[in-house]
Formats: sequence, structure tokens, C-alpha cells
Amino acid sequence: MIHLKNISKSFFLGTEKIDILKNVDLIIEKGEKVAIVGPSGSGKTTLLSLIAGLDTPDQGEISVSGIRVGSLSDRDLARFRSETIGVVFQSFELVMPFTALENVMAPLDIAGKSSREASEKLLASVGLVSRRDALPGTLSGGEKQRVAIARALVMNPPVVLADEPTGSLDRITGGKVIDLLLAQVTKSGATLVVITHDMSISEKMDRVFELSNGTLHEVS
Repeated sequence: MIHLKNISKSFFLGTEKIDILKNVDLIIEKGEKVAIVGPSGSGKTTLLSLIAGLDTPDQGEISVSGIRVGSLSDRDLARFRSETIGVVFQSFELVMPFTALENVMAPLDIAGKSSREASEKLLASVGLVSRRDALPGTLSGGEKQRVAIARALVMNPPVVLADEPTGSLDRITGGKVIDLLLAQVTKSGATLVVITHDMSISEKMDRVFELSNGTLHEVS
């Protein structure tokens, strides 16, 4: 499902070159749930951005769901991100003028697909159908993240990427949210990649990888 081959990525800080990823290889099978852990600044979010097609590697090849991401035109890349990847952010990234339902509907609306029935069904599955008309400012942190999960899943993507999805939540609420996310991706059969600092989350995954000093290795 996800195949990274010899991926490297660097940034410049002034004149200093900083190697974020060094010849990273990774294979994640369809339906697997994988955690990526590592210290702050180790490149975890960069790795997720590369998988999502939001950034490009300096070298190497990335394939997701059989698609070579680096070979896509801008138009096809936008379609790939819309149809293949669902993303859950730490900071929720809800559209403030939109209701909870409208936030979930947004990806379908952009794709020109019928949206209300599917979106209401997903809101119900995350326990928020009664809050469908609520604006983000009136939702708790846990409710906002549940809306974000529903939005990430509404296009039925084969791959879901979550960047510290519980980082803005207290431990109890975060535990409920991650259990909900796991239940939803299991139900849909999606492949899940989660960046986390929380070992209680990584323990719930099928496999755990650590990113450190630019290299990635599986934690036994």
C-alpha cells in the first residue's frame, strides 16, 4: 500500500545543510496500522508530508496504493490527495465559518460528489450527529477531532495519515479519540499511519517505527 524507497530530504538553515531523512526505506501493507515515533524535529511530519504528496523528496521514490507520487502532474496530484489520502491534524484544521456537517461535507463538495447523506452517516458513526449544525468554536477539543476524523474518512480513502491526532487533547479524551480512529479505519479497511509521542497509542498499532538521526527502523 505504501512503499518508500531510498528517500532523502534536506533543508538549509542559512548556509548549513540539515539532512532530515537519509535513504529511508519503508513498506506498509494494506490495512496495517503503523505508528512512527521519534524526538521532536526528527522529520516525522516531513515524512508524512512526503507520503501525502504535500512535499517532494530530494531523492528516492514513493508509491501509495500503486501510484508513483512523484510522476503525477499537479492536477493528478490534487486528485490523488483528494481520493487516496485522508489526513487528521493535531490542530484539527476545521473551517471556522462551517458547521460540523459542512466541514465533513467539504471534501465531497470539492470533488463534486453527493455529500450530505454520507457526511451525516459518518458524523453519526463518531457520535456527533446531534452536533451537526454546531460551529467549531462551540465544540470541545474531542468533538473537533471527531469531526476531523469524519472529514478524513468521508472520501473513503485507502490511506489515512494522522499527525499527533491527540496532541491537543487531555489523556482521557485522547484515548477515546484514538480508539474511535482505530475503529473507523478498521471498519473501512484503510491503512493508517500515525505520528505520536504517546507510547500508549503506539502500543495499539500493528507495527512501530522510530525515526532518529534521519534514519527509520522498526521497533521490536
